[in-house]
Amino acid sequence: MANTKNTSEAKTSRSSQEDDSAPEHREDDDTVADRPSPMEVLRQARAQLAELTGMTAESVSSFTQTEDGWSLEVEVLELERVPDTMSLMASYEVELDPQGQLTGYRRVRRYERGRADAHRRG
Repeated sequence: MANTKNTSEAKTSRSSQEDDSAPEHREDDDTVADRPSPMEVLRQARAQLAELTGMTAESVSSFTQTEDGWSLEVEVLELERVPDTMSLMASYEVELDPQGQLTGYRRVRRYERGRADAHRRG
């Protein structure tokens, strides 16, 4: 009987050592693996904003990763005019979650395409 007990203790000891050497599974690893690339985020943001507003998202003028996901400023064609330099453009601040899904947006300025903005940097 004593021999049987020692054998099962040895198996238990070996199996705990094997568990220690196995790579740990971390929840953070899944989050990073599920996170889209910056280019995927940009494409998704433009497409989602265009679908919601019905306006053409022409470019992304700023892009930042935040604690809550992503923050972008997207330039949108609001009203097409002739000549093109008189078309009305707008900058929209767009917020996305870590997976790239739009969570909110707001227009932060409106301007004519051909006009330089003297009050803003960049």
